[in-house]
Amino acid sequence: MLLNFKEILTATMVLFAVIDIIGSIPIIIGLREKAGHINSAKASIIAAVVMILFLFLGESILNLIGVNVNEFAVAGALILFFIALEMILGVTLFKEGDTNPDMASIFPLAFPLLAGPGSLTTLLSLRAEYEIQNIIVAIVVNIVIIYTVLKTSGKLQRFLGKNGIAVIQKVFGVILLAIAVKLFTSNIQLLFN
Repeated sequence: MLLNFKEILTATMVLFAVIDIIGSIPIIIGLREKAGHINSAKASIIAAVVMILFLFLGESILNLIGVNVNEFAVAGALILFFIALEMILGVTLFKEGDTNPDMASIFPLAFPLLAGPGSLTTLLSLRAEYEIQNIIVAIVVNIVIIYTVLKTSGKLQRFLGKNGIAVIQKVFGVILLAIAVKLFTSNIQLLFN
């Protein structure tokens, strides 16, 4: 069980790009405002557990319930689509009553933003190419980055101010919308082929 630094680095960068924790900062700040507090450690640990479990059991679980990876990705893309609409239009689609600190740390933060369909399907793709131990190290590195960003989001909010957050939220809302559309279109085509 040797660790391969090149595989770890590549898998880390791929997961970092897909998870897009930097792009999620406006969503995290919005959730923090709605819920009052987000448990950074809880969200990070749940995201890590979901990713590692999915790495080992993902395809089996999806097959067991009769869902393939593409159908899973399409469903996740729809959730990301609605979160992006909230960011861009400034409307609330998710019920306010569901946004307590514990729930916000799990949904929509740990899943589907951090350990979402993009990252979970990416893990299945990485598993086909790389050794499991290298992918696990890549997940752990990303979780440390995620935890750091979640912990410092309050400071970022104070630094950026309301106008700065509003601008970033709109810009990243459009980017998240584009990611959702890409995830949707690439997987919906595979469903009909």
